[in-house]
Amino acid sequence: MRIQFRPAAMLLAAAAFVPLASCAGPSAQTRADTQYVARDVNTLYNLAKDRLDRNQYGIAAAIFSEVERQHPYSPWARRAQLMGAFSFYLAREYPEAISSARRFLSIHPGNRDAPYAYYLIAVSYYEQISDVTRDQSLTRQAQAALNEVVRRYPESVYAADARLKLDLVNDHLAGKEMEIGRFYQRRRQWLAATVRFRNVVDSYDTTTHAPEALMRLTESYLALGIVEEARRAAAVLGNNYPESRWYDRAYELMQRHGGPAAPAAGD
Repeated sequence: MRIQFRPAAMLLAAAAFVPLASCAGPSAQTRADTQYVARDVNTLYNLAKDRLDRNQYGIAAAIFSEVERQHPYSPWARRAQLMGAFSFYLAREYPEAISSARRFLSIHPGNRDAPYAYYLIAVSYYEQISDVTRDQSLTRQAQAALNEVVRRYPESVYAADARLKLDLVNDHLAGKEMEIGRFYQRRRQWLAATVRFRNVVDSYDTTTHAPEALMRLTESYLALGIVEEARRAAAVLGNNYPESRWYDRAYELMQRHGGPAAPAAGD
């Protein structure tokens, strides 16, 4: 199931730029709004802002692009560029949002709004995370982008939110590894299964999947006849998750193969 996400308050607040003073009213026709007509920056920006406020995000993005195109040297062109990326995000046109935010960063790398642009890229990838049964390349891109926010701006509100999302992303990636490992187990491909479960234990040990991964490792090692490694996996499970139902299962398995590596919960 896809991870659900709603724009964080700081995402909306950072994008809530006030309109320019005085505004020629927006055109009644969408086509008239988006077709090329030379207009002053005041009119264009406020027209785009009006469309954004009316939840017409695709139209807003197109008009913000016109602000930059018609008035590239205006101070408002830079703001319109980032607002266009935000409009694409709200329209769920995530590749366009990412492209626009990256373009902003390439032109204005030291701008005060750069943290917001990096965060917008990260949440645009995050929104595209798919079910664990599907390819997780976008999940890994979300992970990389969220880590970039944390690395560059560790004290920012964006980094705080990125850390929370990283926990979910890592849990999602661990879930994918578990799904593949269980698939290999069903096919009795024990060595391949072990590689997947070992990856969860080594790379995603803080996720909710770690206890099951240790139990599955115990199963797989026993199936391979590597009893000592199974005992070690069960011992780690007992030491770290003694109340887990997964430890109860691992304990029972080890009882049938020469005794447990650690006492059962409550003993």
